[in-house]
Amino acid sequence: MDKHTQTLRWTQMLQAKKKLEDHQFQVDLFQSQDACLQYLKDLLKDQVSVSVGGSMTLFEMGIIDFLENNSEIQYLDRYHSEHPHEIYHAALSCDYFLTSTNAVTLSGELYNVDGNGNRVAAMIYGPEHVLVIAGANKIVRDLKAAEDRVKTIAAPANCVRLNKDNPCTKIGACVDCQLPTRICSAAVTLQRSHVPGRIHVLLINEDLGY
Repeated sequence: MDKHTQTLRWTQMLQAKKKLEDHQFQVDLFQSQDACLQYLKDLLKDQVSVSVGGSMTLFEMGIIDFLENNSEIQYLDRYHSEHPHEIYHAALSCDYFLTSTNAVTLSGELYNVDGNGNRVAAMIYGPEHVLVIAGANKIVRDLKAAEDRVKTIAAPANCVRLNKDNPCTKIGACVDCQLPTRICSAAVTLQRSHVPGRIHVLLINEDLGY
């Protein structure tokens, strides 16, 4: 990303931050993923319980590696469990739930589409703290743009990653398929953090995830 794009993205991040804070989200901005990762390393300690929602952003940033190799926390690991659905339920009562988001609107909303629904369920209710970590590439103008982003970027890319032979992997966009392999079951717009500051959005001035 060139410096002019970075400057523009930072301006958008500031705008999104203002609107998110108006809706009772806590927001912090980072110029790099390394700075955000260090923030998380300083935060997650003292044997707090931590779990995650499915997220390529967390993998790309090295957050999953950090959690798996951190003896200072109690990590509820969905990826290496023989019973992941038990982890999904346990995650609802953890201290910190880490995830990304499919889109952040400039009007201060988080938009997500899920298959199982465990990720959006934990974002809405349960964990004491929810950390939503997202690259500036996920900032969009409004909810219509957020929906379009999922249909043309996030959903097709995730279907390819998960080896789902859905139509979007062939044409590059959602066609509202009704196949058993469909990964889009629940669309959720978080318009406000009901408990002030419970949902903490960490925006990074880099391209991360889908």
